[in-house]
This record gives sequence, C-alpha cells and structure tokens, in this order.
Amino acid sequence: MVTLEERVAYLEGQVQQYPQMFLALREDIAQVSRRVDRIDDRVDRLDDKVSRQFIWLVGIQITSLIAMLGTLLAHG
Repeated sequence: MVTLEERVAYLEGQVQQYPQMFLALREDIAQVSRRVDRIDDRVDRLDDKVSRQFIWLVGIQITSLIAMLGTLLAHG
C-alpha cells in the first residue's frame, strides 16, 4: 500500500516539472510566432507581385483596346 508520504513526494516531483514544461511551451509558441511572421512576409511579397502583374495586365489591355479602336476608326 502506498503511504501518504510517497504520494506527496510523487506529487511534489510532478509539480517541480511544471516550470520546465511552461518554458518549453513558451519556446514552442515563440517558434510558431516566428513561422507565422515569415509566412506573413511571404504573403505580403506575393501580394505586391500580383498587384504589379495586375497593373501590367490592365495596361496591356487598355493599349490593345486603343490600338483596335484606332484601327477601326482609321478604316471606318
């Protein structure tokens, strides 16, 4: 049969592990936070790239429209 002292000693041992567990948890959270920041930076760069490409696409479409209208007006 387990004595009261043995049970208390076991519980004390478990409680002494908590600070280490919390430090490990903090480090894990910090790592996740750093990864999220890197992903956020990549998304921002991708958004900038897509915006530039969209501007180019719209510019090419407007240029094509102007060229087609000029051709239609010249022959009309």
